[in-house]
Formats: sequence, structure tokens, C-alpha cells
Amino acid sequence: QVQMVESRGGLVQPGGALRLSCAASGRTFGIYTMGWFHQAPGKEREFVAAIRLSTGRTWYSDSVKGRFTISGDDISNTVSLQMNNLKPEDTGIYYCASTYLYYVDYSEAEYDHWGQGTQVTVSR
Repeated sequence: QVQMVESRGGLVQPGGALRLSCAASGRTFGIYTMGWFHQAPGKEREFVAAIRLSTGRTWYSDSVKGRFTISGDDISNTVSLQMNNLKPEDTGIYYCASTYLYYVDYSEAEYDHWGQGTQVTVSR
């Protein structure tokens, strides 16, 4: 089994920044990709960003491109999400996830392991 543990989120003012981290432990051998998903209040969970750990290739949703940066380490199996210029619509629960797949798209169905989620609130 693989356990995914996210860092605590928090309350941030619009325009502010926050960094989330996540660590995978357990049977992590073979994990190729880690990512972040966001679930806004009353909405479906959506893809935010992902990174292929072995190559460092990253991809983002259009809504966060240019504001968020994902980074990861394939030795420690950790992934971080630097969120800048936060907007109220970024409010919600953020989940980190991992998969043994090398090629993945934006679908949460392709991810095998999930964290418990961490709350981020962007408000004055």
C-alpha cells in the first residue's frame, strides 16, 4: 500500500501565496507520476497539475497555468505545489495523488493513490 500525506493548507488573502507539500510512503517503487487535484465547494474534483518524476515534465490546467508551479523528487517521492496570485475561486480541498502510469492525462481515474485532502481558503 501507498500512503499519501499532504501538508496543512490554510487561509490566504486574494493575491497571496501558499505552498502545499505531499509525501508518498510505503510501496512507492514504480510510481512515475504525482499530481494535485482541487475540489471547490459543491463541485467535482478537477485536475490542477502533475509531474512525471523521472523527467521533471509538468503539465497544468488552464486555470492555474502561470500561477501555480508543481515540483517533485523521485528519490523521496514528494511533490509540492507553489500557488501564487491566489484567487477566491482557488478555494477548496486540494488532494495529492500518485500513479504507476508513465503517460497520464487529466483524469483522476488514472491515479492509484490519494491523500486525505487539505483545505485552502482564499478570502479577505
